[in-house]
Amino acid sequence: MGRVKDGDESSPGPNEQERRISVAKAILGVDGPSLTIPDTLYKKDALGDLIRALLKVQHIEPGRITCTFTVNPSFTNAYNTLHGGAVGVISEAVALGCVRSVAGDKDFFLGEWAASYLSAARLKEELQVDGVVIRHGRSIIVTSVEFRIKQTRKLIYSVRATFYSIPAAHL
Repeated sequence: MGRVKDGDESSPGPNEQERRISVAKAILGVDGPSLTIPDTLYKKDALGDLIRALLKVQHIEPGRITCTFTVNPSFTNAYNTLHGGAVGVISEAVALGCVRSVAGDKDFFLGEWAASYLSAARLKEELQVDGVVIRHGRSIIVTSVEFRIKQTRKLIYSVRATFYSIPAAHL
């Protein structure tokens, strides 16, 4: 694609503008088939509910959770690997489970989240997802979630999430 160089004030011609618009439409799927989204997916956290239903809990203890997850076609990207957004939803659910296992019903919010995408999980691969509390303080809980290919134990995604307590209002 053409790049505008510093100091280049010229605007693209009509043909170039039409080409750019058609590229943008193709990326957004505007000219493609329309997608009908079922009403059940409009409820709050529908994707999270679906992924949590697919997680199979293997072990839970205070501050530690182990689950398995099989990569489903619904959660793959164009390369037939687990979509990065699914990694985020799964890791948040497991991390929050770890937080609840040590803090109970105390209110927390997710303040920081960092992921390392080291490799890719292919369609139908079974993953082992291990979540652990790294630090548990009065107002902060730090968790780590690792995704490994169950058969080979190869680390493919690593996530660190920090939860902060919501201070009680003093009225």
